[in-house]
Amino acid sequence: MRISDFQIQQVNSRIDALIAADNFYGKKLKAAGITGISSADDFEALPFSEKSDLRDAYPLGLMTAPEDQIVRIHSSSGTTGLPVIIPYTRKDVEDWAIMFKRCYEYAGVTNRDRIQITPGYGLWTAGIGFQAGCELLGAMAIPMGPGNTEKQLKMMVDMESTVLCSTSSYALLLSEEIEKRGIRNQIKLKKGIIGSERWSDKMRKRISESLGIELYDIYGLTEIYGPGIGINCKYNTGMHCWNDYLYIEIIDPKTLRPVPDGEFGEIVITTLVKEGAPLIRYRTHDLSRIIPGECPCGSKHVRLDTIMGRTDDMMKIKGVNVFPSQIEEVLQSFPEASSEYQIRISHLDGKDTMRIYVEASGSVNFQDLADRIAVKVKSAIGFTPIVKVVENGLLPRSEKKTKRVIDERYD
Repeated sequence: MRISDFQIQQVNSRIDALIAADNFYGKKLKAAGITGISSADDFEALPFSEKSDLRDAYPLGLMTAPEDQIVRIHSSSGTTGLPVIIPYTRKDVEDWAIMFKRCYEYAGVTNRDRIQITPGYGLWTAGIGFQAGCELLGAMAIPMGPGNTEKQLKMMVDMESTVLCSTSSYALLLSEEIEKRGIRNQIKLKKGIIGSERWSDKMRKRISESLGIELYDIYGLTEIYGPGIGINCKYNTGMHCWNDYLYIEIIDPKTLRPVPDGEFGEIVITTLVKEGAPLIRYRTHDLSRIIPGECPCGSKHVRLDTIMGRTDDMMKIKGVNVFPSQIEEVLQSFPEASSEYQIRISHLDGKDTMRIYVEASGSVNFQDLADRIAVKVKSAIGFTPIVKVVENGLLPRSEKKTKRVIDERYD
């Protein structure tokens, strides 16, 4: 679906603001001689923005509204360089809460629910976004933040939490702790709203069955408000993303040209009404597709498929390009294997080695399973990894995102 005439007007308003602010993107537009657009073709000729641009703008080079209108900043982690600082106006904060409230509503959450929020607060966008949407909805927020699993479970039981907001990794950790402690009958959870990392169907099924809850994928990134810019509904036919706040394209990451709806590529997002730090054609590097047609729920909002990975997830091993999603797909075909795995890449004696650690229950013949997985992985990627099957629970668990790939070649 190409950009509409009304969305073009909204983009022109953001172009005017960026040029007036003379910030990094305003300068880029001026240098390209761009003062506005009048068609979808014009829009698709606009320059992209990248995370490297945003880092170069540190600390406040993204600020587009006057400083006396900026009420808050948020930031990316900055683990691979300078952090990205995103300024928000009061309207940005309010718009984000409206989008998040809509996410809760699409998941069937009401003001009668008690929402346990485990993502982090502070500069990170997650916790405060979950809370703002919860309060606008009128539900009860239980703002736990990350960690302290003992206290999380006590509050979950005592407060009779009905909705869990977390990463998939922490939802798994909590479900395993609940099982170990034998307190499943004391848990009142009905739904889980899960975000911030890609997770497999096998992991989803494991968490859902262990906790007896419906699970919903929530999408977002710090640069574009934060989590809450999209969520799937009860029909689970993709994540609805809010056309009135964002325009979403899928591009071929090699040609950088938009692809037709239904084809996989890289998600590119334009903020249509953001004031503090509007972004035009921001390359997320997340891989997905726009799902054609309408959802059975009747919503007209564009739908994104499950995030398949990132363009920068690719590992080059023995001269072969390998994506974690390829390994995940193989592992899902083995019902004996759990959802948890870890990939370690080393360089020994002049050659690359890939080791895959997979969890399984003690009732499985570990060596036989390892051999069968190795054969199937070879057929998928072209070379044979070393596969090690270990007991359930032996691989690291995380209260944030689980690190699936550890590349020791550069340590």
